[in-house]
Amino acid sequence: MKQLNVGILGLGTVGGGTYSVLTRNAAEITRRTGVEIKVVQVADRNIEHAKAIAGNVDVTDDAFAVVNNPAVGVVVELIGGYTLSRELVLKAIANKKHVVTANKALIALHGNEIFAAAKANNVIVAFEAAVAGGIPIIKALREGLGANRIEWVAGIINGTTNFILTEMREKGLNFSDVLGEAQRLGYAEADPTFDVEGIDAAHKLTIMSAIAFGMPMKFEQAYTEGITKLQQVDIKYAEELGYRVKLLGITKRTDKGVELRVHPTLIPEKRLVANVNGAMNAVVVKGDAVGPTLYYGAGAGAEPTASAVVADLMDVARLIDATSAQRVPYLAFQPDQVQDLPILPIDEVQSAYYLRLRASDKPGVLANVTKILGDREISIDAMMQKEPDENETEADIVILTHITVEKNMNAAITAIESLAEITGKVVRIRMEELAK
Repeated sequence: MKQLNVGILGLGTVGGGTYSVLTRNAAEITRRTGVEIKVVQVADRNIEHAKAIAGNVDVTDDAFAVVNNPAVGVVVELIGGYTLSRELVLKAIANKKHVVTANKALIALHGNEIFAAAKANNVIVAFEAAVAGGIPIIKALREGLGANRIEWVAGIINGTTNFILTEMREKGLNFSDVLGEAQRLGYAEADPTFDVEGIDAAHKLTIMSAIAFGMPMKFEQAYTEGITKLQQVDIKYAEELGYRVKLLGITKRTDKGVELRVHPTLIPEKRLVANVNGAMNAVVVKGDAVGPTLYYGAGAGAEPTASAVVADLMDVARLIDATSAQRVPYLAFQPDQVQDLPILPIDEVQSAYYLRLRASDKPGVLANVTKILGDREISIDAMMQKEPDENETEADIVILTHITVEKNMNAAITAIESLAEITGKVVRIRMEELAK
């Protein structure tokens, strides 16, 4: 029987889960692939910790020893970051080793360079675990939906922010209070910036967009807006109107270019994706033939992510003797068919909007606001005016609009904020139906 020798870089949460799944399910994996997948070397800075997990395997604190080891056929990169990991992955490829990684930042920022190097060296780079943990969304986009022209992809692809938004809605808490709880429970890092500012989601969206539309990675052009400014009152008002607020990564193919954006979004509560709660992930993909399809599951964690890592190793085992022409291309499209599509600036994106304004409780205010919207061809779908609290002379007005171009909405918001009857800034949250 053939044997595939594996070297793992990083034996932390995901690395430990990967080693556990590989050893626990070794017989099942061999039955499926006809190949014995065996870990022969592990690199981790904490040698004692690594030996406690993989005591029967050669353990080193030198990651380059693994990528340079002639006995290792596949390098599994699980150290994270995008500097040292880039150097290690490119060295492994130069050494004619296949690579499996769960590193979304590495692929989003350096994927174009890594794929070119892999093609030149006729090796495989597999990265299913880089997006949505255990959900096989890369395989779905690249293979299962291969007959479709993908029209759009929208996903809850960061479990930390989804946990925070769920807690804010269910318990009526503010962002800062829930963030502390998320950190205590281990859902959020001590420095949660990558999660709460939408950067992590933008890494993952960049990868899905490139595969969906056959274009290079364009992370630097992604529009990113996090959840730190969201207020509990807007989550409450959205629910009263039949919507849920989620941090969505959205990419769409349009006649003018590709939308690539991450931001808080109102979704109708009747949509399945609107009911994805806690730290779970979900991705909706719309293909022209199949229509909308939903992929749901754990987007992080030791064994859910390890599930995707090991599945990639199994693909490598099956395809190791195949030519590059027989393998599924990294970005689903043949390398000479990858197109450098333009990314649409956020000002040119079309969306519906939720607006909340604080206004004086007197006649004529709504007329002035609706005139400003009408002058910019923005039509109103629904409106809700709250009664002022006792002894107050101002009230919240909430407006839902139909679809318009963002630059028109920006101009309208500027004009509304200049009205004497309006106090403070207008709160604006984009809305998506995710139906067609």
